[in-house]
Amino acid sequence: MNKNLIISEILENSISKLSESDSCQTAYLPSHGKPMPSSDSLREIVNLLREILFPGYFGTSNLKPENVRYYLGVNVDKVFQLLSTQIRRGICFACREEKNTNCKHCEDNAPELAAEFISRLPQIRQKLSTDVKAIFDGDPAVRSYGEVIYCYPTIRVMTNHRIAHELLKLEIPLIPRIISEMAHSETGIDIHPGAEIGEYFAIDHGTGVVIGETCVIGKNVKLYQGVTLGAKSFPLDENGNPIKGIPRHPIVRDNVVIYAQATVLGRITIGENSTIGGNVWVTQDVSPNSKIVQQKSTSGAGI
Repeated sequence: MNKNLIISEILENSISKLSESDSCQTAYLPSHGKPMPSSDSLREIVNLLREILFPGYFGTSNLKPENVRYYLGVNVDKVFQLLSTQIRRGICFACREEKNTNCKHCEDNAPELAAEFISRLPQIRQKLSTDVKAIFDGDPAVRSYGEVIYCYPTIRVMTNHRIAHELLKLEIPLIPRIISEMAHSETGIDIHPGAEIGEYFAIDHGTGVVIGETCVIGKNVKLYQGVTLGAKSFPLDENGNPIKGIPRHPIVRDNVVIYAQATVLGRITIGENSTIGGNVWVTQDVSPNSKIVQQKSTSGAGI
């Protein structure tokens, strides 16, 4: 028998099985008949937002005061158009998950949500400027703010996070998580968009840092590589499944430093002005002004 014919039959057989399987119809094929969110479009949106938030550093590099308003205007309009489409698709995705086939409100709400997000860009830029300053002030290896913006993974991941967090606050489904995972892939830093992070936030080196969904982090906090702010356990419902949305990650107060590979678990509080040393495991509240290092504690703090 002709080899090409055999190969053709094998391919046709595989296509038939993939197309007709129950798993394709129930899990992988959108049931609402609408386009799904596009990772490529969301990546373009994030790149445009980086150009808007840090003009001259990302995108066009020859900006001048006399053309910056035009440049920002063009990019803001692009973001509005692209983001409106992706928000609509994200809402439709949620409708599908909830078995709701009426997507008219997706069309009605998406442009308004996109405009509201864009109105928050000045506040996002202000917070990011404090992150840049925190890194510059805390790292003797850096020579300028521009070097921080260009080179430090903290700024890339925090740009995505502060974008994603605002989108999540607008109750936009799915899109914030995709944007956060893009930064995770790019930097090796995993921050859930639900985490609340204050101003002047810095991560030194960064690889392997994990910050959970319900973390609350105050101002002027610094983390080193490999730090985990995670959940200690997951309360289960009557069916044995984890209960979603409950506070389960640490609260880190102002002016805290957590050194490399420290693991902080559960809904505990790390008091202000405290230092957590490297490679320690913390599962109890830490009093303000404490220092935790390898099974030692001061000010009555527990490990």
